[in-house]
Amino acid sequence: MKKRPQPKSELPREPFVTDIQTGLSLDAVKERISRGEVNGEQDVKTKSVGQILRENVLTFFNFVFVALAIILCCFSDWDNFFGAIGNFGFMGLVVFNTLLGTIQELRAKRTIDKLSLISAPKVKALRDGKECEIAVKDIVLDELVILETGSQICADAEVKEGAIEVNESLITGEPDAIHKQAGDKLLSGSFVVSGKAKAQVEHIGLENFATKISAGAKYFKKPNSEIWRSLMLIVKIMAAIIVPLGVALFFVKYYVQSSGSVNFTVQTVIGSVVGMIPSGLVALSSTVFCVSVVRLTRHKTLAQDMYCVETLARVDVLCLDKTGTITEGAMDLNDIMPLHSVHPNDLKQILKNLTTVLEDDNATANAIRQYVEDLEPNYRSAKTTVPFSSIRKWSGARIDGVSYVLGAPEFILTRPLKRVSEIVEKKAAEGYRVMMLSSTQAELTDAALPKSLKPICLLFITDRIRKEAPETLRFFKEEGVELKIISGDNPVTVRAVAMRAGLTDCDNIIDMSTLKTDEEVIDAATKYTIFGRVLPNQKQLLVSALKAAGHTVAMTGDGVNDVLALKTADCSIAMASGSDAAKNVSSLVLLNSNFASMPKVVAEGRRSINNLERAAALYLMKTVYNTLLAILFMCVPESLPFTPQNLTLMGALTIGVPSVVLALEPNKERVKGCFLPKVLANALPGGITVLFAGIAVLVATRYFLTGLDERQIQQLYIVIISFVGFMMLTKVCLPITPLHALILTLMLGAFVCCYAVPMPKDFLIEMFGLSKNFTWEMGKTILIVCAVLLPTYVGMSYLAHFINKRFGDFWNDKFSRLDMFLRKSQQKAKA
Repeated sequence: MKKRPQPKSELPREPFVTDIQTGLSLDAVKERISRGEVNGEQDVKTKSVGQILRENVLTFFNFVFVALAIILCCFSDWDNFFGAIGNFGFMGLVVFNTLLGTIQELRAKRTIDKLSLISAPKVKALRDGKECEIAVKDIVLDELVILETGSQICADAEVKEGAIEVNESLITGEPDAIHKQAGDKLLSGSFVVSGKAKAQVEHIGLENFATKISAGAKYFKKPNSEIWRSLMLIVKIMAAIIVPLGVALFFVKYYVQSSGSVNFTVQTVIGSVVGMIPSGLVALSSTVFCVSVVRLTRHKTLAQDMYCVETLARVDVLCLDKTGTITEGAMDLNDIMPLHSVHPNDLKQILKNLTTVLEDDNATANAIRQYVEDLEPNYRSAKTTVPFSSIRKWSGARIDGVSYVLGAPEFILTRPLKRVSEIVEKKAAEGYRVMMLSSTQAELTDAALPKSLKPICLLFITDRIRKEAPETLRFFKEEGVELKIISGDNPVTVRAVAMRAGLTDCDNIIDMSTLKTDEEVIDAATKYTIFGRVLPNQKQLLVSALKAAGHTVAMTGDGVNDVLALKTADCSIAMASGSDAAKNVSSLVLLNSNFASMPKVVAEGRRSINNLERAAALYLMKTVYNTLLAILFMCVPESLPFTPQNLTLMGALTIGVPSVVLALEPNKERVKGCFLPKVLANALPGGITVLFAGIAVLVATRYFLTGLDERQIQQLYIVIISFVGFMMLTKVCLPITPLHALILTLMLGAFVCCYAVPMPKDFLIEMFGLSKNFTWEMGKTILIVCAVLLPTYVGMSYLAHFINKRFGDFWNDKFSRLDMFLRKSQQKAKA
C-alpha cells in the first residue's frame, strides 16, 4: 500500500497567494511534489489481506491445538495409519474455524473497498492558466481548484473568487446549505450545492479536517461479543489448567502407575486434554454467525465481523442520527395555505413556472418541484432570475410581467403580519419549514427586495421520514430498547421529526450547545432522549457515558462527524450512502441505506444466541466430564478411558452433527441473561453424571468384570458415556419436534451401526478405536449402569434448575461484572 506523502519540513511556512487567473505553474507543482506537499491517497484503507490472515491464523486457540497436535504427532503409531489419522480429528475444527473467519473478513473487505467516499475521482484545477482535470491524490498545496454544483471538496481550501452554497452534513451534521464567498474556509468532505468559485487548497493529506477526524477512528474494531469473550475465557482457563494437569497426569500414569507404553500414555493424556477444550463450540459459533452474515446479505446488510449480529441483539440503547436514518435527507411539501382568494390550481401553476425558471438545486426547491411535477410550465417570458442564497434566504424571478419571490417569511415581509407570524411560529414548533410566496409588479434585483411585495400563500415543508422508520422505531421500543436521537440539527426540529416518526418521550430534549464541560455532557447522556446541535466529540462522550452506565449501545451514522461515536459504540451501523470513514469503522453497513433491515439483524442475532446457548451445553458438558475424569484417573491406577480417536466418534454423534442442526433452527425469543451462567447450568448435570459413570465402570471392572482386556474396558467407557451424551442431547432437543426426533433417531442409529454393521477391513475399528469384542457380562453391566445413570441425570438436572432459579440473578450479576471487566481489558489492550 502506497503511503501518503507528508511535508518534509515542520517549520511554519509563509502564506502563499496563488494567482487567480493562472493558478500554479507546472514548475511550482513539481517543486511541491518534491517537498512532499501533495495530497496522496485519500481513501480510507481497510485491513490488508496479510492482516486478516494473521488475525485469524495466529490466535491463542490455534496455538494451543497446534502444540497438542505436534506432541501427538511425535508419539503416534504411524504403522496403523487410519488410527493415527483418527487421533488428529480435532485439527479439522481448527482449520475449519480459521478458514471461516478468514473468508468472511475477506468478503467484507472486498465489499467495503467498492464503497468509496470520494464520488468524483478527479477535480478541476487551474494550472498555467489552463483548466485541467487531476486525480484527488495529485492535488498539491496552494492548488487553485474550480468548484461547481455537484463538486466534492477533496481538500481544505479558502474561497478566492465567486460564491457557492456548501452542504457540510457529512462533516458537521447540519443539513442546511451554507453560503461561502471570498475569504471563507471550505472543509474537505463537503459538497457544492450551487454556484461556482475558485478556491486555494490550504491543507493536504493528514492535515485535512475530514482526515483528522477519520484518523482518530483507527477503523478496525475487534468483535464486541459476549459469546466470543466467554469462549475465549473458557479456552484460556482450560489452557492454563491442562498444562500442569496434563504433565501431572502423564507422570502419574507412566512413571508412578506404569499404565502402558509411552506412546499409549501420551495418546490417552492428549485425548483427555483435547476433550477439556470446547474446540467444536468455537467452530460452531463461527459457523452459526457466518450463516447469519450470509442471510443478512439477502436484506442488503453487510456484517464486517461475524459476531456483530449478536451484539445488536443484546443492545438496550440505540442512538440514532436524524438525517439519513430517520429521514431520507430530502424534503416534502405537505400543504399550501392561500393568504388571499387564489385557487389552489393557480398557486400550483405559479410554483411550477417559478421552479422551472429558477432551476435551484436544493432540498426546498426539489420538494416544491416534486409537488407540482404533474403540471407543465405555461409561461410566455421569464426575466431577472435570482437564485436562492442562504444569506438572502429567498429566490425569485419575473415571469410574464409579474415578479415572484419565494423564501422565509421573516426575510420577505417588510413589516410583520400578526396572522402570518402566529402561523409560522405554530408550524415551526411542529417541525415544518415555512416558506412564503409573494408577488409584485415592480422589477426584481438581487440587491434588495421591492417594498410592494404582497403575500400570496404559505408553504409547509418537512423532512421526508423514511417509510420504514416508524415501524422500526416501534419494533425497538416494544423490545425494550431505549431510543436516543443525536443530531447536529436544531433540537426543536429534531423533536418534531422524531414525533412524526412515532418516537415517544419527545419532550425530553436538550440543546447540546448550551453545555460547556464534558461532565455536563456525560450527565445529560442518561437524562435526555433527544440531543440537538451535538458536536462530533460530544457524540463520542454521550456513547461512552451510556456504556459506562452499564448499557450495551448501538449507534447509527453516515458522516465523518459520526466516526468517533461509531468507533466507541458496542455495535455501529453505517449507511452505504455515507462517508467511507463511517463505513469502515462500523460493524454493520446497510448497503441500500435502509433502516428497515435492523429488525432482521436483531432476529438473526436472537436465533444465533438462543440456539448457541442450547447447543453450547453439549460441548461444555464434554469439557466438564473430561476435566473431572482426568482428576479421577490421577487418583486410581487404571488406564485413561479413551484416546483422541474415541473422542472423534463420540463428539460427532452426540454433540457435533446435532448441534449444527439445532443451532441453525429458527428462534425469535428475546435474549435473556448471560451466556456463560445459562450454559454452565445446563452442562454441569451431564458432566457430573459422566463422573458417576466413570466411577461405576471402575468399580464394575475391578470387582465384577475382572477378566476384560484394555480394549473391552475402553468400550464400556465409550458406550456408557455416549449414553449420557444422548440423554443430554434429548434434553437439549426438548420440546421434541419432528426434526428433533429425526436427529435423535439418526444419531442413535449411526452409533449402533458402528458396532452392529460389518465394515471392510475393520475401518471403523482402526479409525475410531472401536472394538466389537463384547461379552454378555459387559452387556448386562452396561444396562445396569445406564439404568442407574438415567434417574441420576434427571435428578441432577432438576437440582441445577432449582439452583439456577433461586440464584440465577446473583450469578447473572457476577458474570455481567466479569464480562464488563473483560470488555474494559480488551479496550485497554487495544489502546
